[in-house]
Amino acid sequence: MTFDRFLKATLLSIAVTAATASPGGAQSLTIMEGETTTALQVPLNRAVVVEAENPFAELSIANPGIADISTLSDRTIYVLGKAPGRTTLTLLGPDGRLITNVEVQVTPDIAEFKERLRQILPGEGIEVRTANDGIVLSGVVSSIEKLDRALDLASRYAPDRVSNLMVVGGTHQVMLKVRFAEVQRTVLKSLSSGLSIVEAGSDAAISAAGGSGSLVPGSSIGAPGSTILNLNSAVAGQAAVGFDIGSVAFAVLLQALEEKDLVRTLAEPNLVALSGQQASFLAGGEYPIPVVDDDGGVTIEYKPFGIQLTFTPRVIDGSRINLELNAAVSAIDGQTTITNAGFAINGFSRRETETTVEMMDGQSFAIAGLLQDDFNDSVNQVPWLGDVPILGALFRSTNYQRSQSELVVIITPHLVSPTSGEALALPTDRVRPPTESELFLFGQTARPAGAPRSGAAAEVAKQDFAGSYGYVME
Repeated sequence: MTFDRFLKATLLSIAVTAATASPGGAQSLTIMEGETTTALQVPLNRAVVVEAENPFAELSIANPGIADISTLSDRTIYVLGKAPGRTTLTLLGPDGRLITNVEVQVTPDIAEFKERLRQILPGEGIEVRTANDGIVLSGVVSSIEKLDRALDLASRYAPDRVSNLMVVGGTHQVMLKVRFAEVQRTVLKSLSSGLSIVEAGSDAAISAAGGSGSLVPGSSIGAPGSTILNLNSAVAGQAAVGFDIGSVAFAVLLQALEEKDLVRTLAEPNLVALSGQQASFLAGGEYPIPVVDDDGGVTIEYKPFGIQLTFTPRVIDGSRINLELNAAVSAIDGQTTITNAGFAINGFSRRETETTVEMMDGQSFAIAGLLQDDFNDSVNQVPWLGDVPILGALFRSTNYQRSQSELVVIITPHLVSPTSGEALALPTDRVRPPTESELFLFGQTARPAGAPRSGAAAEVAKQDFAGSYGYVME
């Protein structure tokens, strides 16, 4: 009997020590006879010591799989949390009467998690609660990056059982400004020649031409002293000269051509999206493409073209923004054509970039750049005669072509917030249809009357509408 009392006293001291040292609410609880008690919170794999006001003779636990009990004395109970859930602890007196029922709630031990959360994310207003066998996080955090860190840490304590009720404070709507700038230059030069020799009063004649050189239509080459210069679109850059020496008539044809092309394109799509949400933009059209199915029928599929932008912004910390984006500029290429099911289909020229970058609010990044330089030249000549110095130029045709293309894509994100509608200016704010008298009598196509008198729209309306407007490129 003495040994049993010693063993119980030892177990009681160990339980009280462990319960007192446990930071998760695992402390001793005293039960008053006949009093309705609140739920007994027992952390998972931790113990709570329950003391009764009067001695009990019998006790039982409704679900031993949730909590385990053992008696340390006729007034003290040792409760150990085994699995998350709720159960009931019943105490009976020596005369068999009910002393009380205690609701036992076993929850995950979040004391260590709270401590680690304070160490890793100090100063963040994150509240931690338990729900059944999971963890619930709530409160306001300063950035999405810290929210992700809190969720990752919580998943280590309750895998796949974390509920996120946290919100991110601050401004988290992003406007992305994308600028496409492209310049294309093409230079084409060609030189061709032809020579004709005819003896007067004879049917014999000698003629030679280099490459694409051809006589000017309707010219009287061969007549003494003839000179013809033709600059029409079909044979631009041709010059023909005829002269005779004695009874021999000579005709010389030269064709020199130089072409220069310059194309400049600029597109600036702007788009606003909420942090973490995808947004897309298309300014252009759809091109119909016939497709033949297995049964021989023809269906029409549409391919979009124009200015396309798709991006997903994420505000990470303060004004730091992570961007996943796809930007493209496409157009119908009239020089590339294929035939499908009896239909002539044009090809497309497309410049596209897809990337992920990170920058601060208002900063710019050149996410894509292309410098392409194509060079091509060719020489066609009459064998041997074209190799003769100087005079050999009359028997050669030379072509030179060079194409250069420069493309730059620049992005600039901004953190934005909504404003009142009166502060926004529209292109139509300073234009109003004219009356019939203004149109037919005075020739006015628009009038600024009725424009807003205050706000940003009024400032736009005060500007002079005469002259160039829209995107003007000097």
